[in-house]
Amino acid sequence: MGRLDGQVALVTGAASGMGAAHARILAAEGAQVALCDLCDDDGLALAAEIGGRYWRLDVTDETAWAAVLAEVAAALGPVRILVNNAGKGLVAPVQATSTEDYRRVMAVNVDGPFFGIRAVAPQMQQAGGGVIVNVSSTGGLTGMAATAAYQASKWAVRGLTKAAAADLAPFGIRVLSLHPALVRTPMSAHLDLAAQTAHYPLRRAGEVEELAKMLLFMVAEATYSTGCEFIADGGSLLAV
Repeated sequence: MGRLDGQVALVTGAASGMGAAHARILAAEGAQVALCDLCDDDGLALAAEIGGRYWRLDVTDETAWAAVLAEVAAALGPVRILVNNAGKGLVAPVQATSTEDYRRVMAVNVDGPFFGIRAVAPQMQQAGGGVIVNVSSTGGLTGMAATAAYQASKWAVRGLTKAAAADLAPFGIRVLSLHPALVRTPMSAHLDLAAQTAHYPLRRAGEVEELAKMLLFMVAEATYSTGCEFIADGGSLLAV
């Protein structure tokens, strides 16, 4: 018996990295997982591996959200767990950030979770409740150089989480934010992680499996928590 038997979970950015780890652990606990991404080959392969289903989804397209959620509900049942994991990074100081790049980061990192929350809420309400996890960052808790657009988006995700939690609590829907520091993923593959994390008290990057375990706790165990932050950062915020 898994802790999530009979529940339907939808994970965005699920084809690789943290999203794939989240999908794997949810499936291992008995959830039927809808994997959503734009990387079709990787998404389909992972869905086959874990016994899930794959849907192509551009999280910045609000009409696509409605269509995918309707298809997931018809195929698997109403979504009770939503993991807004899809994200886009950008390393550039504020004075060198183009409007186009800024808007793209905000579209993926903020519009995507907003559209997802708004679209899934009726399904969760009708099903009697649910939980939404929005993946933010330690960049949504402090200030760092050369990441203006990214940090603006991740602070916005934190605020969106709190507002949505207040709005949806009467319907038995919890909304939480997950705040990782640097994690070893394809998105961070170009970085010297040892150098980047040398000042962390734990002196290493996180692993996707560690973030997945935190996510599982948020979904399955933290039943008296909503509107709050869960931090997995190797102690990095202590060193700021």
